[in-house]
Amino acid sequence: MSVAAFSAPQLRQRLNLVLVLGASLALSVVLIAFRVFLTHKITLVFLLWNLFLALIPFGLSTLLGLAHGRLKARVLLPVGAVWLLFFPNAPYILTDLFHLEPRAGVPYWYDLALILSCAWNGLMLAYASLTDMQTLVARRMGTWTGWGFAAVALLLSSFGIYLGRYLRFNSWDIVTNPLTLFYDILNRLVHPTAHLSTWGVTLLFGAFLLLGYATVRLMGRVGGGRACVGRLKTSLKLVSGCNRWRIRIADTA
Repeated sequence: MSVAAFSAPQLRQRLNLVLVLGASLALSVVLIAFRVFLTHKITLVFLLWNLFLALIPFGLSTLLGLAHGRLKARVLLPVGAVWLLFFPNAPYILTDLFHLEPRAGVPYWYDLALILSCAWNGLMLAYASLTDMQTLVARRMGTWTGWGFAAVALLLSSFGIYLGRYLRFNSWDIVTNPLTLFYDILNRLVHPTAHLSTWGVTLLFGAFLLLGYATVRLMGRVGGGRACVGRLKTSLKLVSGCNRWRIRIADTA
């Protein structure tokens, strides 16, 4: 749908989300910039690149969500494939906690706060983006299919996290180094017992991400439900007030 097709509450919710995510990302950027100023070193500047990669799936899902009318398969499928290719970059930032260690010139707690802020942004961008994509799938194929899509996407992203963190692949390798990437993936599929750590990371991270995503979605529904109840009560009060005025006017007449 287009921006004009959004209702006022939907548009307000989208703008609020972008503003909050923007403020949270700005905090991470400021923390990284101040660390460079403080230490004169670029030790954790790579997190800026990771945050940029995490923004790509959110940008793609937002564009798809704002598209006018029902998206055709020839548009949705290739854009969705690109989205899925870059999606693991968002939750991947959680594993940047591996870089946390005492370093001279900066308090340990500062680096902890810095990396946690980046990890949080990556996770929230992942969940926001997945919510958009799940909504698109659910509109076309139903609610349960939408949740199935979300679960599969999170499991695949967990596998992508393993490929990135331990095998050092990235999203570009599907173009620049496809044969090696394909061989390593196929080797783990054909010989799963020889690569138990692969499936341990995939399943554990997948379960963690899925439970976190379900929690966030349910919290949003609880808040949304309360807001709807509040609006309903307000509407009922207005209707009741109008009816009382009508009765008074009728009695006067």
